[in-house]
Amino acid sequence: MDEHGASGDLWDSIGRLQAWLDAHRAHGGADGLLLRVLKLSEEVGEVAQAVIGATGQNPRKGTTHTWEDVQAELCDVVITALVALRTMTPDAREVFTAHLERVTARSLGGPEAAADPAAGS
Repeated sequence: MDEHGASGDLWDSIGRLQAWLDAHRAHGGADGLLLRVLKLSEEVGEVAQAVIGATGQNPRKGTTHTWEDVQAELCDVVITALVALRTMTPDAREVFTAHLERVTARSLGGPEAAADPAAGS
């Protein structure tokens, strides 16, 4: 662990973040899970806001963000998604790894992998 108590293991950190969020949540049960999943929409919106800001797309505001801000917001999306997955199942690591393997095989494994309906999306 570093001086901030963060572990080098992704899934250990995700589990600790989930436990912290669970200890400080306003809503539990199904509502809490739904709100945690909906948090992804908020985070994706922040990515969009950062991209618009990094490109200066809004002439009223000009350039308000950097590409490093976009990177940080993308990281927030990934963390939020992994915490939501961990909230849904204690086997998040295995679920994610198996899904990543299916997506990788489907995408990189050739035409026969792409035709496999069991691969999912």
